Amino acid sequence: QVQLVESGGGLVQPGGSLRLSCEASGFTFSSYVMNWYRQAPGEERELAAAISGTTGVTNYADTVKGRFTISRDNAKNTVYLQMNSLKPEDTAVYYCAARPPWSSYVKYWGQGTQVTVSS
Repeated sequence: QVQLVESGGGLVQPGGSLRLSCEASGFTFSSYVMNWYRQAPGEERELAAAISGTTGVTNYADTVKGRFTISRDNAKNTVYLQMNSLKPEDTAVYYCAARPPWSSYVKYWGQGTQVTVSS
């Protein structure tokens, strides 16, 4: 059974850091592009970061570039999102998502983890 389980969300002050983790199971993790999406209430879902399979090529939204780092450990079937210099506008539910490289569509979604940046 496919699972994407996020963890690491929480409340952090502006300027602080947080690391999200997403542990995957039930599919060939290393073959998939892994993504972190985020969605704030009333806002459109945004792709924050993505990382390709075995090559580990990364891509970031302009809004997070320079502050966030996506990485993966294929041996652990885990993708991470290191978030530094957090801003209140980073507040959102963050979702881990898996996309086959041959597809334009996300195939698997995690349950989401809340990140709140507030003083």
